[in-house]
Formats: sequence, structure tokens, C-alpha cells
Amino acid sequence: MTLDDVTRFWREEKEDGAIYNVYLKKVTYHTISDLDQCKGHLMWETQKIRVIKAGTLEKLVESLVTFKGELDSTYVNVFLATYRTFATPKQVLELLVKRYKWLQKDSRENKDRKENNENQQKTFKSVISVWMDTYPDDFRDHPDYTCLTTLESFSRQFIPESDLELRARHKIEKFQSEAVSKSDGGIKFQFSIVEEVDHMIDAEYQKPLEFLDIPNQRLAEQLTYKDAELFKRVIPHHCLGAVWARRDRKLGKGGTIAPSVLATIDQFNRVSLRVIATILRTRDIKSSQRAKILQKWIEIAQDLRQQKNFSSLKAIISGLQSHSVYRLRRTWSSLTKESIDTFQELADIFSNDNNQILSRELLMKEATAKFADLDSNNKMLRRRNLQKRRSWIENGIVQGTVPYLGTFLTDLTMIDTAVPDRTECGLINFEKRRKEFEVLAQIKLLQSAAQIYHFQENKRIWSWFDSVRVYDENECHDMSCIIEPIKEGPSRLKKKSASLGTRPPRYEGSKLSLLSCGLDSSSICSSNLDSPASPSQGMSHSSSTSSLLSCDSDTTVSSPFRSSDTCVIRVRFESSPESDTHVYKSIMLKNADHTHTVIDKVLDKYSKKGPTSNFCLLQVLSDGELLIPEKVNVFYAMNNSDGSEPVFVVRTKQDQEARIQHRKRGRRKLKNWSL
Repeated sequence: MTLDDVTRFWREEKEDGAIYNVYLKKVTYHTISDLDQCKGHLMWETQKIRVIKAGTLEKLVESLVTFKGELDSTYVNVFLATYRTFATPKQVLELLVKRYKWLQKDSRENKDRKENNENQQKTFKSVISVWMDTYPDDFRDHPDYTCLTTLESFSRQFIPESDLELRARHKIEKFQSEAVSKSDGGIKFQFSIVEEVDHMIDAEYQKPLEFLDIPNQRLAEQLTYKDAELFKRVIPHHCLGAVWARRDRKLGKGGTIAPSVLATIDQFNRVSLRVIATILRTRDIKSSQRAKILQKWIEIAQDLRQQKNFSSLKAIISGLQSHSVYRLRRTWSSLTKESIDTFQELADIFSNDNNQILSRELLMKEATAKFADLDSNNKMLRRRNLQKRRSWIENGIVQGTVPYLGTFLTDLTMIDTAVPDRTECGLINFEKRRKEFEVLAQIKLLQSAAQIYHFQENKRIWSWFDSVRVYDENECHDMSCIIEPIKEGPSRLKKKSASLGTRPPRYEGSKLSLLSCGLDSSSICSSNLDSPASPSQGMSHSSSTSSLLSCDSDTTVSSPFRSSDTCVIRVRFESSPESDTHVYKSIMLKNADHTHTVIDKVLDKYSKKGPTSNFCLLQVLSDGELLIPEKVNVFYAMNNSDGSEPVFVVRTKQDQEARIQHRKRGRRKLKNWSL
């Protein structure tokens, strides 16, 4: 509940099955003075407002309607957006029906409460209508449609004069029809000799696109078109930590957890991997020619910034900051100072400093703005940006907004990790759901902003995009070392990189910021990733410091969740040397946790079994991995020098040894190649 100047917290009240926060609110009412009929006087009265803080599922459902029969729209919105984390649609509907029947029975037995009960019944009916309209997929339990069948039967018997029965029947028919059309595969046969001949002629005379031939703005528009379409289809409650990173979930009938989120992640990866591939795949060109490709991606990123597409912008920056690209010193040194400045300013947007405060402030500032508010420390860039701004104003150009979804996923995962689902007495912690709803509301707001784009799909560009062969991490590293072999010592490396100016740091542990919210490998396998890529491409992203909410505050804290005795860490389980899926989840690390305890937590998080002694724990650092010794206190043994959220990986000792041998063979291969 948001407090204003006339609302004050009073106390906490407990009753059987529920805990309420009680607020006192001053309200005004108008009375007519007996002494002066022409004048009125403002009078104050204090109202008592109860807001449920925690309760059983039954109490939470009852709270959807106040005792006076009024609809608390704020509470209803929060409940409908988040209830899937602690209940199923069937359970909620059954309790709504049960409550309605009880009120009807109570009205017959207690005539003095009849009017009040009838008001509550009407409001419960409104809640069901809002639910059906706002979240229709909750009722799409094919093929039985149990919820709709129950609702239809209930309405026919207890609310015969309402339209709920008819609406339930229509939804069943609609869902059945959609299921049939989906099972047909949607195959359409078209016979047009003219169209087929035209296509063959185009294919014969139209040369395949080359990356350098595609106009920067055109490619940026296509990336924005795709990102906006995917973001508009994101179902906000799919982003919840308990849905997204749920440990006890069961995929039913071949379904996929959070498919709308997974599609956005897939596209993010597709862009980032192609940035890397286009820079590395041509080995025999000069550094200056390779720099043109690098510079083109920076210019495309700048166009994306102007279009307020932070998703592909982040993906491109992630690709450019990947180790295999970032280490190409000769290529970077061939760039102009203006390009380096542009890259640095774009990368700074996603800096981890102070919980990514810059990207958060920028997103909220430009979420519903007509166009991007560009600024630059470089005078030439600043002048160019001002000219573009005038052009947008003169031509009436209005841009939408596509955020980097990983920020919200991380926020929600951290809430899920840091705030318990239930109170000490076993009640559902609804305050946690209110915190989550604040993040979901931001997503919905930005989805409205994404509706503004009006780009059209260019199939030729997407044909080129899909034709680009991408590489796994090991291939990228090998190709990068072939392009620029490892020869210089540390001092020369430092001197060389200094000639490029002050660039943002490369986030080596970053392969996954969007995935820090953690799907397990079974869900990843269900994603339709690019077929040309190696299976080990997984989900590679640039890291982002997670946003955390403290357990006892309604505001987002500006630093990672770390106290003197606890901290949140990201963990990943790898079952084999080829399992580079980069799927991270979050766990709470305590100051008494030793290596075997942390390994146990990780195995439990991923539902894996086996003796702890068969596994090893490693911390992922910017320059490699740190093996955590057995029988040590991990809280004090880990490296926390950069202040970012610690990242760990658990592997079997056998797999760790296999990885070491693989790296040794790779070094010998590169040495023989250079000879």
C-alpha cells in the first residue's frame, strides 16, 4: 500500500489464518450547518483500513472483496498477477465459488446481513469477470477445460441471470477451435505460377546480402522490429522468479515454462552470437578491414540507442565485450577516436556501478518519451545528436521503447531469493507479491511504449541473419587466437590497451546476465536455438549486477544484497565439459557455509543427486576461474575484490580434470599452428 499525507500505519492485527497491516486514514465529508444554510463546513473523520499482509490461500481469496462488498482494485491486480506462485487457477476458482455459495447460504440464515452479502456476491462475480478478461490463458487447460466447465456449471445453478455461463461456454468453444487449428499445423497451400516464377527469378539475380552492404539504420530497424514484437508478447507473470526459476515445476504435456520470456532470450543470444561471428569468421583480412565490421556494429548500436531499443543494444555491446572480440587489440586500435568514444558511452549505459543505476534511470526517463534524449562527452557526437533531435522534432518522429528484459528478470529473481514465500507461522507472504507486482507494473508500462513502433519486416535481411554461422565459446577463442596469437607479455599488453583510451571493462563472467534468473537445462533444451550453432552455444550474455530488494523494505536498494553474515550468489551446475548452457540461479550464502554446504545447495537447486565429494566448486572471475578448496568457509574464501555479485559453478571432479586437459591440448594446438 502506498502511503500519502493523510494515511498512517497504526498497528498489525492477527486473526486465525491471516495477518493484517492496519492504517488510519483521514477523510473529509461535507455537512450543512443548522445555523447557516448557505454555508458548509469541512469535517474530518478517521477511517480504519486493513490490508492483508499474510494469510492462507482462503483468506487471500476472501480479501478480494471487502466486508462492505467493495472491490479493492489494487489488491485484485496484485493477486491476479502473482497468485500462480502459490496456487493454481483451479484452486483459486474453487475458493471463489465456495465463498459465493457461503455468502448465499448466510443470506438465507441471517436476514440482517443479506444486503451486505449480496453486495459481496456481486463483487465476487466482477472479480471472476476481470480474471477471465485479463488472464484468459489461465482457463486454457486443454483438453478438459476444467475451470471453464466448473464456472459454467456454477453460473447456471447459482447465477442464472448473469452472462458468466454464456461467456464460459464461448471461451471453451474458442479454445477448442484454436486447438484444432493448431493441430492442423496451419498449413496453407497456395498455387500461383506467377509468384513462383518471380521468386525463382529474384533468387537467381538477387545477390546474397553481405554484412557490410546492409545499411546500418535498416538493420537496426529490423532488430527493433523483432525485439518489439517479442517484448509485446511477453506475459509479465512469466517473469516472476518463482515461475521463471521454479525448482518444483513440472512441465505438463510437452509444455515449456515461460515461453514468452524464453523467446526474448533466444533473440538476445542470436544477436550477440552474430556480432561475434561476423567479426571472427574471416581470418585472412587485415585488421583495418576487420575494424570496419567492428565499427559498423558500433554504429548499429548507436542507431539502436536512438530508437530506444535497449535489448539489442545490450546484445551488441555484450558481443563486442566478449573475450574473443575484446582481446583483438590491433583491430580495436584501427578504430577512430569517435568510434571508441561512442562504444564507451554505449557500454557505460550498462555499467554495473551502483546496481546499474545509469541504465535504470535512463530507461525510466525515456520509457514514454517521444524520442531518445542523447548526450555525449564528445563534441562532434554531441553536435550530431542535436541535429538528429531537431530532425525528429521537425518530422514528428516518435520512437517506442524496448527494455533489456534481463534487468527485470534479475530483480524478480532476487526478490524470490531474498524474501521468503511464507511467514514463520506458515502463512503466504503477500508482501512479497506486492514487491513483485511493482516490477511487473513497469514491464506492462513499457509494453505499451513498445506499441509505438511501426517498422515492417524485411525478409531478405532476416534470411541473411539466419544464414550467419555462429560458434561456441571454444571455437571463438581458438579463432581469436589465430587472428591475433598470444605473444606479448603483461607489460606490453597494458601499454597497448592504453593506446585505445579508457574503455569500459570486459565482463568476463558475463556471459549471461539475462540468464542470471535461471532456467534449468531441461527448459533450455526446449528452446528453438539456431540450428547452425553448436549445442554448447547456450545462453551467452553480458553480466549485470542483480537488483535486490531488502526483505523489510518497499524500495529497491542500490547495492548488491550483502550483509555481514549473508550474501546472494549466482550458481551454475555443469554436468559435462560440453554443457556450457550458462544457466545461473541464485542462492543465499551464509558466513558459516563451507564448500560441501554450498555444493549441496547447488545440487538441491538443480535437483541433482550424488555425494558431495564427487564435485568441486569454482568461482568465475574476470580472468578465469578460482577453485575453492575443500573444507573452507566459502563466504570468506571467495574473491570479492570487484564488488559485483559473486558467480560460482559446480562440476564433477572428473569433468573439471577433462576441461583442464582440453585447455592443455588447445594450447599445444595453437603453439603448433603458430610454428
